Amino acid sequence: MKKTLLTLCSYLFAVAIFAQVSANDKQVLLDLYVATQGENWISTWDTNEPVEHWKGVTVEKDQIVGISLLFNNMEGELPASLGTLTELRILELSFNRISGTLPESLGNLENLEVLAFNGNNLSGSIPASFAQLNQLKQLHLSSNKLSGDIPSSIGDLAHIEIFNVFDNELEGEIPTGLAHHRHLRELMVAENNLTATADFSTVLLFNSGARMDLNRPILSPGAKTVIAIETSDDKN
Repeated sequence: MKKTLLTLCSYLFAVAIFAQVSANDKQVLLDLYVATQGENWISTWDTNEPVEHWKGVTVEKDQIVGISLLFNNMEGELPASLGTLTELRILELSFNRISGTLPESLGNLENLEVLAFNGNNLSGSIPASFAQLNQLKQLHLSSNKLSGDIPSSIGDLAHIEIFNVFDNELEGEIPTGLAHHRHLRELMVAENNLTATADFSTVLLFNSGARMDLNRPILSPGAKTVIAIETSDDKN
């Protein structure tokens, strides 16, 4: 009996030592590295080291749960394989030179809470698949070259707290679901060609229930809330 327990303990100890990120998940990171010229990053990766030692990568229980590489001189297009990292909670690649379009596959990241690509060179539309990101709390897409409509279904995201598409080339109506969303505390949509519907004539600001008139362009920061809107009437 003692021998059996000793053998089992030895096996579990060995598993704990050698457990690591799967080969498939590591390959996704390598896809990102190659596609965005990783050798030229400011904080580059030694790909011979274990993944958990790679700068900006967070690993928990052998799963990749975070990628945060702000201001890292990333240049190129996002690989579609990123959408296979289904345990990912944070994808923060702001202030780089990432171009091309947002992959539809990112909508498969069912555990994602923060998606941030501020200050890049992304073009094309916001994928409708983003409406599948049921755990998403923060969406940051400001200062890119995104165009087209904002998918109306994004307004139905259950947990969205920050919606930031400031300074793009978006047009059409702001999703009405965002107007009275119970969790939304920051809405930044100015510097686009968006139209505010009747639902946006007033919105809740702060938990106190104070209201703000969004029929004119404003930028009014509070302790926890920034709401900015610019309607098509304000653009020449």
